[in-house]
Amino acid sequence: MSWRSSLEVCDIATGRTHVVLRSERLIEAPNWHPDGWFLVNGEGRLWRADATGLTAIETGSAERCNNDHGFLPDGRIVFSAHDGTGAGMHVFGPVGLTTLPQPRPSWWHGAHGRHLAYACVRGGDRVVRIAVHDGETETVLTDWAGHHDGPDFSACGNWIWFNSDATGHAQIWRMRLDGTDAAPVFRDERVNWFPHPSPCGGHVIYLSYPPGTLGHPRDLDVSIWEMAPDGSGRRKLFDLFGGQGSINVPCWSPDGRAFAFMRYAPATDQ
Repeated sequence: MSWRSSLEVCDIATGRTHVVLRSERLIEAPNWHPDGWFLVNGEGRLWRADATGLTAIETGSAERCNNDHGFLPDGRIVFSAHDGTGAGMHVFGPVGLTTLPQPRPSWWHGAHGRHLAYACVRGGDRVVRIAVHDGETETVLTDWAGHHDGPDFSACGNWIWFNSDATGHAQIWRMRLDGTDAAPVFRDERVNWFPHPSPCGGHVIYLSYPPGTLGHPRDLDVSIWEMAPDGSGRRKLFDLFGGQGSINVPCWSPDGRAFAFMRYAPATDQ
């Protein structure tokens, strides 16, 4: 097999998938740009991906980029990168690189309007919200025991979806913007991560691991599921070899008709 990573798109109405690009590199976490290309990471860098290949994106002094990246409403790239003090968040746009002042480690996951949502370690694994343009300090939304991760905003911006193992193993939760009414949307025996509401407001997808999985490792037989925002109508869209890197961050098309994901080949099969 000549590829390691397969960037693919799924039509939500039909469940059909098609390949956009295959690469020998290990690339991760596609975000869908309004112009039709995809932002991915690999080898500590950010890349522009489309059917023609991969083009490296210059991020200035921010190196060791990870798979927590995406776009702000104004089109700038927001991402997390590691250095000697832990993962920090950065914004890159026409005027260059801005390093956000939030404490470290912080791993960006979602944006809506003036708000960012991210995962961090603040006396535990927490989900945090901040209004970046208002000089606001961060607000820890999940201050109870457990690992809380993967926050993403609903289309209306009034809800934050995330995953939490507070009930025993990772399940899909949601809460209001101020952290109230936090609760699992459903419960099952599978280990569920990275919920992503669609921009049209009609769907939520998430990554599902086999029962007993610890964390969100790569290179496992996993599946991607879809449901309505109230948790009804859950259905498995497809199985894939993947996990870490498949849908860590927002991956929907702007019209909510499709989403991007990464499928992987086992490293030994390259």
